[in-house]
Amino acid sequence: MGRRLVPLTLDNLPDLPKRCRACVFWELDPVNGEAALRGGRPELEKEAWISAVLLEWGSCGRVVYVDDIPVGFVLYAPPAYVPRSTAFPTSPVSADAVQLTTAWLMPEYQGQGLGRVMVQTVAKDVLRRGFKAIEAFGDARWKEPACVLPADHLLAVGFKTVRPHPRYPRLRLELRSALSWKEDVELALDRLLGAVQKEPALRPL
Repeated sequence: MGRRLVPLTLDNLPDLPKRCRACVFWELDPVNGEAALRGGRPELEKEAWISAVLLEWGSCGRVVYVDDIPVGFVLYAPPAYVPRSTAFPTSPVSADAVQLTTAWLMPEYQGQGLGRVMVQTVAKDVLRRGFKAIEAFGDARWKEPACVLPADHLLAVGFKTVRPHPRYPRLRLELRSALSWKEDVELALDRLLGAVQKEPALRPL
């Protein structure tokens, strides 16, 4: 089973589920989000948001492929690019952190460790860009797939609660706390993703 985690671009945006391509929960503040839905243009707003973040900051997500079939994705960005985050009772996200906004995996691929691999891949990218942590708002009463990730899942992959709340705690994955954690990420990525992530070796002529 070949696994690939590919940076999100406008080219592979169509590989996200249709409902997610039309969701602007995180990308717009509540007022503009409602206006986009009423105006029937959420897909365009989503595309514009991804395009702007790509130009100003770089790739803000990963698409997960198994045997070339898109089976999931993860989105993340600095909090300045995530207007909805200020509407949460446990905001703001720390200035030294990138916000993990949402992630999704097809049900038949859940429980295979791909969720942890997705977080580790984001962690490696965030470390490379000089950030100290990943933060996310969790849903402590999560019951079904939604824009806000289940708090229990975030805790299971290494996040710690930094601001408790009965419904929307803010959680943080500290990347500088131990060098060994970074090394574990590197080892896990090498082991799980293998040569998929590496540049092909040039053969001598």
